[in-house]
Amino acid sequence: MIKWCRKQKVKIEPSLEQQSAEKLLEIGAQLRQARQVQALSLERVALRTMIPRHLLKAIEAGNREELPEPIYIQSYIKQYADALGLDGTELARNFPIEDRRILLKPTQRILPAAQLRPIHLYLLYLFVVFWAVNALSYTLSRNQLQESSFQRVQQLLPTQTRSQQSDIQSVSTANQDSKPVRISVTLKAQSWLRVTADGQTTFEGTLPQGTQRTWEAEEELTLKTENAGGVLVQFNQEKAKQIGNPGQMQEVTFAANQRL
Repeated sequence: MIKWCRKQKVKIEPSLEQQSAEKLLEIGAQLRQARQVQALSLERVALRTMIPRHLLKAIEAGNREELPEPIYIQSYIKQYADALGLDGTELARNFPIEDRRILLKPTQRILPAAQLRPIHLYLLYLFVVFWAVNALSYTLSRNQLQESSFQRVQQLLPTQTRSQQSDIQSVSTANQDSKPVRISVTLKAQSWLRVTADGQTTFEGTLPQGTQRTWEAEEELTLKTENAGGVLVQFNQEKAKQIGNPGQMQEVTFAANQRL
């Protein structure tokens, strides 16, 4: 007799990469629609989330090739959704990522009885304790010797000479601590700031109302904010002034020998 075998159809599940690409298109379209409903530009969202504009555009378009690893994409989705008032945690959870955690099986190694010698461990412990006590004693003795030597030298110096040295040290310290360009910023309202000192960005982020910060530079300082009316700036020793109107984006540069 001839037996006929019926071929069974095997259902092929889409790969994780295909699932991620399809879900990214769906989530990106949802984020773009929510942004457009609120009449927000990508530049505005980039300022709120601190995510570069080209990455936000790639998320909306579902362009996987221009985005980093899936774990970072999930984090960007959460930040983007939270900035639009959506449930960022739930939306990010819908984006599948590969679980790379590796479960390590515990291994046991049984040593021969001849290798287990507690007396060796005890001697090693005594050696470590002895070395630590000697090192601490040497350090304390050296510090006491230096302090006593300094006190004897100070007693031998005339009072006027010690006073002059103290004044010189105070002036030197003041000169080292201060720089030609110095601004003190006080926030009347929450504002995003970016501060550049001598060509290097020293701070970029959003600070709450009531924050007071100070920055210094050798040649120039540049302050940029998206809420100029909520920022009071004191340049060097001058009176603090408001640098613009509320909600106005403003960028101001301060240089040596300049007045605010």
